[in-house]
Amino acid sequence: MWKIGSLLFLCLQVSGIIFGQEIAQWRGPNRDGIYPGTGLLKSWPESGPKLLWHFGELGEGHASAAISGNSVYTTGEINGIGYLFSFDLDGKLKWKIPYGEEWTESWPGVRSTPLIVDGKIYLLSGMGKLVCRSADHGNLIWTVDVLKEYDGPNIRWGITENLLIDGNKLFCTVGGKVNNIVALDKNSGKLIWKSSAKGEESAYCSPALIMHSGRKFLVTHTAGSILGLDAETGRLIWSVEQPNKYSVHANTPFYHDGHIYCVSGYGKGGVLLRLSPDGSAVQEIWRNTSLDNRMGGFVFMNGKIFGSDDSNKAWFCVDWKTGVDMYSDKITGRGNIITADGMLYLYGENGEVVLAKPGQNDFKKISSFKVPYGEAQHWAHLVIHNGRLYVRHGNALMVYDISQ
Repeated sequence: MWKIGSLLFLCLQVSGIIFGQEIAQWRGPNRDGIYPGTGLLKSWPESGPKLLWHFGELGEGHASAAISGNSVYTTGEINGIGYLFSFDLDGKLKWKIPYGEEWTESWPGVRSTPLIVDGKIYLLSGMGKLVCRSADHGNLIWTVDVLKEYDGPNIRWGITENLLIDGNKLFCTVGGKVNNIVALDKNSGKLIWKSSAKGEESAYCSPALIMHSGRKFLVTHTAGSILGLDAETGRLIWSVEQPNKYSVHANTPFYHDGHIYCVSGYGKGGVLLRLSPDGSAVQEIWRNTSLDNRMGGFVFMNGKIFGSDDSNKAWFCVDWKTGVDMYSDKITGRGNIITADGMLYLYGENGEVVLAKPGQNDFKKISSFKVPYGEAQHWAHLVIHNGRLYVRHGNALMVYDISQ
């Protein structure tokens, strides 16, 4: 899915809670690929960490696992229908429920990871159907076809947005000329606000919610722009041009110390923007085209940005303040990245999972293993929760013990 997206804040950042809400979501507690686990293995056996369980009948797709309480959730597409799966922590299937038509065209399968907030599951299909269900039994609470309801077009490789909630507002990028981005009531699916933004199509992006100078901003990409909206009202505050060849901007923006970093593929690369004191404007600080990442995400660690480049198929370390390349290495195939307990976890599209230590001048490859189950592309992002590593490969979910 290197042609589609499957892909924050520092102030008030706490593990597992976003502005007071218990949440399990895309790329960890704060949507930045940083997981709070400690006491994790610093090296693995030659064959990899211990495989606790696996399930190989998910159907097609690239959704990661979402873990909440004593349950593991993910989705899969089987014969054109999307299914929501719930497992206990030992891998026993608790239930499997269809939620509607799923994406079966180019790169078929589910796209988005379920979002679990306060006992409810929210998921968005590749066809634009937004569903809210009970996390306990999967019972339907409400559903909205956002493309039909708000007159938005689907895009070349299907909707891949990973949903975001703040308070009672559930945000969704519809991509319509008038209803470009909407906020819906998380309990009913009713409209709270709508924004025309710049009227561009959606761009596979999963948005970020940031707090800057006491004000909440929703930051996302549409086809040719980076957008900053007032999260309370939907008013467009600022925008920055960020076009690329296929209008694919799958990586979630990241906020740190008054700055926002965004990266796109197809030669566009990354840009660091500085917010004005009140957040009403942004200034470009630097651009870097070496770390040219389409959908593998990146992580921020010790003043550096880590991620893979699509064109050169290398992994890069970039200085946050200057945008200068610190080093690069073809440590594994291009892919996605997360971090926990001072280590980097890389999942290459070649099917290799790598445990690495970021050094001053290079990546130190500590351990690795080949994913043993599943079919098709290795595009689902890794997940770490309570000393376990969750790896999705097409129709298979594998769970490894990485605790010391």
